Amino acid sequence: MIDLYYWTTPNGHKITLFLEEAGLPYTIHPINIGRGEQFAPEFLKIAPNNRIPAIVDQAPADGGAPVPLFESGAILLYLADKTKRFIPQDLRGRNEAVQWLFWQMGGLGPMAGQNHHFVQYAPEKIPYAMERYVKETSRLYGVLDKHLSDGRDFIAGKDYSIADMASYPWIVPYERQQQDLAKFPHLKDWFERIAARPATQRAYDLAQTINVAPTVDEASKKVLFGQDATTIKR
Repeated sequence: MIDLYYWTTPNGHKITLFLEEAGLPYTIHPINIGRGEQFAPEFLKIAPNNRIPAIVDQAPADGGAPVPLFESGAILLYLADKTKRFIPQDLRGRNEAVQWLFWQMGGLGPMAGQNHHFVQYAPEKIPYAMERYVKETSRLYGVLDKHLSDGRDFIAGKDYSIADMASYPWIVPYERQQQDLAKFPHLKDWFERIAARPATQRAYDLAQTINVAPTVDEASKKVLFGQDATTIKR
């Protein structure tokens, strides 16, 4: 039913988390972003931003032609609406989940990504940039920890949702982000609760069958970093 264009990154894991939880049939098409496969013309027809993940729903609810989608947050929201699962169906609950989904898309993911870049990969170690993004990652961990401190099990309340699926993969590499989960006890409990879910374990086990090498190595840096408008024109 679902063709998933995927690589073993936090954004890729978001979608396998959902599909494993929902039990939807899907086929993975690996897109090795470190080797430039995201620039293949057939992939760009689905994902014009040359980023994974992307999907094609071969059996959309309207019975029409297959539906292609890119951007992990949009995909999660689409799949939740398609299945009516992992998103509250009432007005207030739905918007609670959606706002935290957007929080991850606009905050936790990009800031943790910049943390990874400047701390791990930048050819020049820039103390200001490293400190800025490590601190901003810490602030965002603090925001989520405080949100979870009211006794809720999951981000949108008592039930697991796409808000959790979006954020969890970006917390997995917390050590590389120079964060200590012991300083965020409510976030730590939430993290361990999700890690223990069978579907989470299946999703991450699946990733091991596709790729165990680092996404970023010396060869891939030329592909992943330094793109500009000329990349798109080519």
